[in-house]
Amino acid sequence: MSANDHTTAHEEAHTGPIKTPQQLLAAVFFSFVVPVFAIIGLVYYVASANKPAAGADESANAVAQRIQKIGAVEIRDANRPLKSGEEVYKAQCVTCHGTGAAGAPKFGDAGAWATRIKTGFDTLWHSALKGKGAMGPQGGGDFSDVEVGRAVVYMTAAAGGKFAEPAAPAAAASAPAAAAVAAPSADVVAALAAANKTAAPAAGATPAAAGGAAPALYGQVCAACHAAGVANAPKLGDKAAWAPRVSAGVEALTASAIKGKGAMPPKGGSAAPDGDIKAVVQYMVNAAK
Repeated sequence: MSANDHTTAHEEAHTGPIKTPQQLLAAVFFSFVVPVFAIIGLVYYVASANKPAAGADESANAVAQRIQKIGAVEIRDANRPLKSGEEVYKAQCVTCHGTGAAGAPKFGDAGAWATRIKTGFDTLWHSALKGKGAMGPQGGGDFSDVEVGRAVVYMTAAAGGKFAEPAAPAAAASAPAAAAVAAPSADVVAALAAANKTAAPAAGATPAAAGGAAPALYGQVCAACHAAGVANAPKLGDKAAWAPRVSAGVEALTASAIKGKGAMPPKGGSAAPDGDIKAVVQYMVNAAK
């Protein structure tokens, strides 16, 4: 190898990749541009990291539901007017009963409703409140027990049923007045007085006038339904209606009264002690003997 070849090889070994002014300008340009774009990309990535996934619903309502406290309390207006049976039917029941979906008896179909009507209002009302088969409690609605009862009466009436609507809650508060309107006959009052060893009051007086805690509790609570037979409650002094109940025994009747049965809430909606409940049950049983 000649000396010139050796010198040329040595010079090429120490020459960098930038050999022209254009290459120098390109290197300077990219040395600024690439870091700038890298910084922009990093900022964009950090800024988008807190965003929800595509399609996620982060509306104001969704956020409020996600961060709300556990155990939120909903306050309702207890004094709002009760809806009619037709209103409840159209708002909730028509979904299935309007078309007969999921095996529900179709509205107005007397044949489909006949066997159900024979079971009685209390059974149908209980099924509507607690749910049965494919139907959830209240059919998935949110109504008061009385409103659901009205809907049952409305639907059965369209198929030939003749049930009376359940009494509104206010009826319990006005029980003494209701008892006065539907006061038992003089014979029933006399029987009550004899059964409870009290002097018979004048004919037409309310049972509370007979004296004692049991007659008073009857007049305040039980008379709302039992004085007139509301919601299929056995009417006071009606021996035929009470006969199968009397045969069950006072203890069994007392247990049903304390726990509630059919349209009757626990203890008739009162806060009376168990002993008083048993006394008023005995009071009504004695009136039917």
